[in-house]
Amino acid sequence: MKPIKVDFGGKKKKEASDAKRIIISLVITLLIAAGLYYFMLPALNFKAIELYIWIAFSVIIFIGIYGITAGAYLRPEKMADAKNKMKIPIIILLVMAVVIGIGYLTGAVFFRAKSYSNIIKVQDGDFAEEVAEIDFSSVPRLDKDASNVLAAKALGNLSDYVSQFVVSDLYSTQINYKGTPVRVQSLEYGDVFKWIKNTKNGIPAYIVVDMITQKAEVQRLQEPMKYSPAEYFNEDLIRHCRFNYPTLMFDTPRFEVDDTGRPYWVVPVVDKTIGLFGGRDITGAILVDAATGATTLISTSLDGKTKLKTDKFVTDEEFQWLDRVYSAELLNEQFNYYGKYSNGFINSIIGQTDVKVTSSGYNYLALNDDVYMYTGVTSITSDEAIIGFVLINQRTKDARYYQVSGALENAAQTSAEGKVQQYSYKATFPLLLNVSGEPTYFMSLKDASGYVKMFALVNVKQSTIVAAESSLADCVEKYASELEKNGISVEIDIDNVKDNEQEGNEENTVKYVDVTGKITDIRTATTGGETYFYIKLDDADRYYKVSVKDAEKIIFVNNGDSVTFEIPENAEGNIVAVKTVK
Repeated sequence: MKPIKVDFGGKKKKEASDAKRIIISLVITLLIAAGLYYFMLPALNFKAIELYIWIAFSVIIFIGIYGITAGAYLRPEKMADAKNKMKIPIIILLVMAVVIGIGYLTGAVFFRAKSYSNIIKVQDGDFAEEVAEIDFSSVPRLDKDASNVLAAKALGNLSDYVSQFVVSDLYSTQINYKGTPVRVQSLEYGDVFKWIKNTKNGIPAYIVVDMITQKAEVQRLQEPMKYSPAEYFNEDLIRHCRFNYPTLMFDTPRFEVDDTGRPYWVVPVVDKTIGLFGGRDITGAILVDAATGATTLISTSLDGKTKLKTDKFVTDEEFQWLDRVYSAELLNEQFNYYGKYSNGFINSIIGQTDVKVTSSGYNYLALNDDVYMYTGVTSITSDEAIIGFVLINQRTKDARYYQVSGALENAAQTSAEGKVQQYSYKATFPLLLNVSGEPTYFMSLKDASGYVKMFALVNVKQSTIVAAESSLADCVEKYASELEKNGISVEIDIDNVKDNEQEGNEENTVKYVDVTGKITDIRTATTGGETYFYIKLDDADRYYKVSVKDAEKIIFVNNGDSVTFEIPENAEGNIVAVKTVK
């Protein structure tokens, strides 16, 4: 006779207890997952790998919390039961792993080489006809590093916010502003404590560095920037865009200003066009008003294939001020796909017929009020010389390849530096110019502090033809002479170059006057890595800013000492930059 089992509700109580633990674990997991989402900001898009990472973290957290509530980590006999209850979360993780694996395989270059080569359309061009002969009065003289040096010095003119902000190195963008190549540079808070102090009022200015005159100016804003990557919570730029466009994937933001000088953040919208995760491309951009946070979604194409639900396009007249939608890094990547895989994946490894890649760097060229990325192109089997170069419009992705053989950019830099090796100057990455039909590299030569001291021109086809002078007009004249010596006849209006340079020098000439007084107050601050003294004299209710780097003897002065400063004649404001200390 079998014994009679009597259940006094134990099984039901156990099931109820398990259900309660699952609900509690689920609620806690949802709260933690919401916090993770706030900081991870994954796009709710199956092409975003960040979404899978966020879901995986959430599932793992749920498993861990349920194990704690079930006592599985303290009581081994509970572990088997807990594992049995966690079959569904584990299946979710396995399914995601399979989806990710299939996604990567379907977008692998090995299987989809032709698709990758077609991600950018490249047309052959004629350099002499399509690239206008350069007007030397509009040649950019600075690179990003030199621009940052000037911007950091100009920041001191933001007198009422001394040491509260620093120049952002990441958000420095070369654009065409009112027909002039400039770099616009955003500011960011000096540190988290300065963010706490100033975030309520926002970022009060940005800096414009003229790439021709090398003049940096602080542009104060009537409406300060409340939205930027420098913020931490809801005003953080990417978080603001994520909450407005939860399904879109974003590329690195860029800082620009419109024709009126109003600041905007340009956040490119990314799509994966090959398989699930391959073929990264830009389908549009979100324009964010830096002051108000107002957003506008625009598309990059008019072909009717865009997946963005907008009737606004980057080619519309109202957005003609927009210069940078595609990053130089992405355009480099896409051109390399075109150059390597046009004849298939196997050919890129074996045979390598017509395989070409971009050279070691890039620069920017202003053409027809647009900004083009320039880079040299070399054969994959040799890095000794270029076989051509490519210009790609950073607003429309229009790409033109020009077949020209000659020296690589780094070889041209070496030639320019060797011409003035006694100074140990460093050459900027070359700009490609059309000098009377001759492809020519233009470089600035910088000293150890990052200031431009000389200019150099190097012939692309014959890198031994080099000119380097402290004046651009003298450099152009010397280059024309060197070309003539090598049997290359050019027509360059040297007088026009000299006149333009003289006009620019006169326009930027500053008259200085002396001021003398006794010191009544001394303060110090470090901005952009440089130390400054802010000294008040008994002559006026303002401070005189002195760079220790430029006038080291200032560290020895004390209150009551009499000093003489050389300052701009028409200097205004509460803080005046000092040229020299006498």
